[in-house]
Amino acid sequence: MKLIKKGLIYDVDNRINWATNSVLTPNPFLLDEETIRVYGCFRDDQGMGRIGYVDVKASNPKEVIKVSEKPVLDLGEDGMFDDNGMLLGDVLRVGSDVYMYYVGFQIPKKAKFITCSGLAISHDGGNTFERVQQTPVAGRVPNAPFGRCIHTVLLDKGIFRIWYSVIQGWHYVGGKPYPKYDIRYVESQDGIHISDDEGVLCLPVGKNEYRIGRPRVIKRDDTHYEMRFTADTYDKQYISGIAYSSDGIHWERRDEDGLLKPSAEGWDSKMACYPVEIETKYGTYLFYDGNGMGATGFGYAELIK
Repeated sequence: MKLIKKGLIYDVDNRINWATNSVLTPNPFLLDEETIRVYGCFRDDQGMGRIGYVDVKASNPKEVIKVSEKPVLDLGEDGMFDDNGMLLGDVLRVGSDVYMYYVGFQIPKKAKFITCSGLAISHDGGNTFERVQQTPVAGRVPNAPFGRCIHTVLLDKGIFRIWYSVIQGWHYVGGKPYPKYDIRYVESQDGIHISDDEGVLCLPVGKNEYRIGRPRVIKRDDTHYEMRFTADTYDKQYISGIAYSSDGIHWERRDEDGLLKPSAEGWDSKMACYPVEIETKYGTYLFYDGNGMGATGFGYAELIK
């Protein structure tokens, strides 16, 4: 496989007052054969994220068609698990609806944050979303005391298969706390009621790492799964990797196959993270964030097999 970087699609400026800080976790979603809607977490000057989108042409993703004027999912009600912002988890079609899983943030007095996962559903093709409930669909549990973060949901033979990160504590760098997490797996019958059990550990942190997360899983066929993820090292190298599985549960990590590395210069010269693959009739693309976890925006590369 060969990866050809195509460049920056959307940078962060003052054109939207609720999206001036950064745009995280770009998630491409095929609206139709000609249009890719890239949902993402757009952060404001306070660092609070709301979900918006950038529509691009499938034939040329550098050509922007439209940018959402307002969030499709705004902050939760004061006191709720998502009252201080959110990250995008995954977006998928379920029948005639579109399900959006997201990670909500609360800021307690004695910890950097607490995260839980919510679900919002669109009945109009992905233009507007409504929460299924004000409370999380995947909250804190004994083995995930600081939260569970859903990042991939596949509806596979009637089962919702879910890959998520578990925040278990904090690692301090220069006196600043960073979350420690690994990647786990669980199943749900309806995508709304998700077990509070420990889940199956898929990928632990590697040598010299304290966190590995943002798992994005693709099923090639019944015996071939691929997971792209992002990990952080003790010397603060935020890297993108890849793993393979025959069942979606047991994984072999082979980062050298992932191909996505920072460029020599420019918007992704210090960081290339949160990769998500999408296949179109025009080619297979990899959307990803640049420096500062999206402070410089997001772009894409083409995957040639």
